[in-house]
Amino acid sequence: MGDRADIRIRLLLTFGAASGLVAVIMGALAAHALPTGQIETVRTAAQYQGIHAIALLATGAVALTHRNLWLETAGWLFVSGTLVFCGSLYLKTLGGITALAPVTPFGGAAFMIGWACLALGSWRLRPVV
Repeated sequence: MGDRADIRIRLLLTFGAASGLVAVIMGALAAHALPTGQIETVRTAAQYQGIHAIALLATGAVALTHRNLWLETAGWLFVSGTLVFCGSLYLKTLGGITALAPVTPFGGAAFMIGWACLALGSWRLRPVV
């Protein structure tokens, strides 16, 4: 590994692993340390983050051996969705920052488009010989 594509894919895998860690931390925070009114929002964000952390790890693992622009695009859309969707919910709930609330749906859209790209990229996979 050494070219730019390898570095980008390693970044996706690293973000996926770190994102999984943050999802568990935020889920624990929601379960044990938040007032009732904040639990559901943080739980939702942590759930979406955890799901997309796993999707990102799987996408990155496949992209290591199957170079495919659709797969890499899906990965970066999962990263964007996590930062925008989950991040805006965490900031709103834990930091009282509501100015980013209007961008939350764009994070959800990034997740959806990412799944579509993953489907296209998966369809285009060829066996490694």
